[in-house]
Amino acid sequence: MNLFRNLKLISLTALGLSVLSCSDDESNRTTQEGMSSISVKLVDEPGDYDHVYVDVEGVMVKMASDDMNDDVELGEEGWQTLDVINTGVVDLLDLTGGVNILLVDDYEILAGELEEIRLVLGNENTIVIDGETRDLKTPSAQQSGLKIKVDETLQSGFGYTFILDFNVDKSIVMAGNSENIILKPVMRASIEAATGSISGSIDPTDVPTEVTAWIGEDEIASTNTDDMGNFLLLGLEPGSYTLTFTPSIDSGFEIETLESVQVELETITDVGVIELDLTDSDE
Repeated sequence: MNLFRNLKLISLTALGLSVLSCSDDESNRTTQEGMSSISVKLVDEPGDYDHVYVDVEGVMVKMASDDMNDDVELGEEGWQTLDVINTGVVDLLDLTGGVNILLVDDYEILAGELEEIRLVLGNENTIVIDGETRDLKTPSAQQSGLKIKVDETLQSGFGYTFILDFNVDKSIVMAGNSENIILKPVMRASIEAATGSISGSIDPTDVPTEVTAWIGEDEIASTNTDDMGNFLLLGLEPGSYTLTFTPSIDSGFEIETLESVQVELETITDVGVIELDLTDSDE
C-alpha cells in the first residue's frame, strides 16, 4: 500500500476543538477581504472488516453560482479544486477513537454559500476480510468523486473546519452472485464549530468497544475505543443523546447504555469512565 505523504494523524482528544470556525482568534481570520478559509478532515465510523483502504486523490468544493467571480479558476460544472496536503492510500479503520486525517489546511476560497464538497478517489481501493484482500469497485467515485451536500454560508474573514465522516458499514456493498465488492460511500459533513463532541473512556480499557450516539431510534455517529479505552464522537449537533457501548462479541461483557448526554455548541462533553459489566453467564 502507498503511504500518505506527510501523513497527519491528529488525536482530537488531546487537541480538543482548539481550531474552531467563526472564532475571534486572529489566526483563524483570512487577510483578504471577501475570502474565507476552509479545512477538511476525514474520520470514519467503525466497520466489521480487517481493513478498508481508500485511495484519496483530491478535494473539491462547489459554491453557489452567484458567489463566484472571474478571478476563481473553476473546473467542470463550477467545481473548484483545493490544495490537498495528504493524498494516497489510507486505512479508514485507523480513523476512529478521535483520530483524523487533515486533507485541506486553511485553504482560501471566496466567502458565500458552499453547496457541496467532493472527495475524489483513485483506483487503489481494497478491502481485507478474514485476511483476504479484495478489490473495491468504485465506478462512480473514479469518474466524478463523492459528492457531500453541505449548504453552509461561509462568512468573510473566518475559517471553517469541515469533518467528513465515512460510514464504512453502510458503504460496502456485496454485489450478489458476482462476488464483486462495491464501494458506494455513505458520508456526512459537519462544521466542527457548529457542532460539539462527546468524549470518555471505558473500563476495562482493553475491551474493544463500539460507541454509538443515538437520538431516538436514529443512529447519529459511532466510533471505536482506542488501545487505552478512550473514545471521541465528533460533529454532533447540540442536543440530548443516548450512548450505547457495545463490547466485542467474544469479550464476555454486556452492552451498556448512557442516556440524556447533553451536547453543546463548540464543547466537548466528557462522560467520564464507563464501567463495563460481565454478562450473567460469566459472572
